[in-house]
Amino acid sequence: MPQATGRADATRAVVFSPLDGAGRAELVEQRLTDAIVSGVLHDGERLPSETELARSLGVAVVTAREALVALRDKGLVQTRRGRDGGSFVTHDRDASMRMVDERVRSLSRIELRDLSLHYAAIAGMAAEVAADRASEDDLASLVEVDARADLTTPGGARRAVGRFQLEIAAVSQSPRLVHEELRLQAEAGPLLWLCLREQDARDRSRTARLEVIQAIRDVQPERARRATTDHIASAVEWLIDEKVRLESAAAAQRPEGGGP
Repeated sequence: MPQATGRADATRAVVFSPLDGAGRAELVEQRLTDAIVSGVLHDGERLPSETELARSLGVAVVTAREALVALRDKGLVQTRRGRDGGSFVTHDRDASMRMVDERVRSLSRIELRDLSLHYAAIAGMAAEVAADRASEDDLASLVEVDARADLTTPGGARRAVGRFQLEIAAVSQSPRLVHEELRLQAEAGPLLWLCLREQDARDRSRTARLEVIQAIRDVQPERARRATTDHIASAVEWLIDEKVRLESAAAAQRPEGGGP
């Protein structure tokens, strides 16, 4: 199970976990783009070297290099030469929000629902098994993760959700569930938890965490699963509503008779 220091770095571990499937540069680029625009990787932060990045993501060095070139072209990364050089994050909040909005518009409702369905299946099962297997120490760790949650910002709330779900997967004692939770956080998390831009959603995320903790304390596996999957279902409904809003706003800005 992750210890305190591991939990503090859990969201970053998601970013630099191995990619699933073919190691294409586009997948590396999307993984890092999501991490930058969601605030997991901060402005000015130094990225791992090409060799280190390739090793952690399970891709060829040339693939990591191509992805970094694409990120530089997007203005998300700057590369400096010299002894203190390397690739550094350049985070422009307005540009990042535009990129996220464009990605939301590019995915269909079916794709968004399918992504959340997959995530709910994994996270829900992890919560169900955790409720059967959790020790008192495990429960104390979950309470600590919740107590450390920063709900004052979207980034803090996203990190809290990620750490809590990863801790739940660890409590389930299933390495496969932990691996899949890591992978899905990287793939689905930056979009699924966009609702945490709103304070109401951040408050609901804490309510859901407390419900899961209580279900585990009471050894109620089905209740733990339901609280987890209901939280994810609520997030995807917000995301689909946001997609409709973005599409309507884009349509209103197009000149009459103009193309898509």
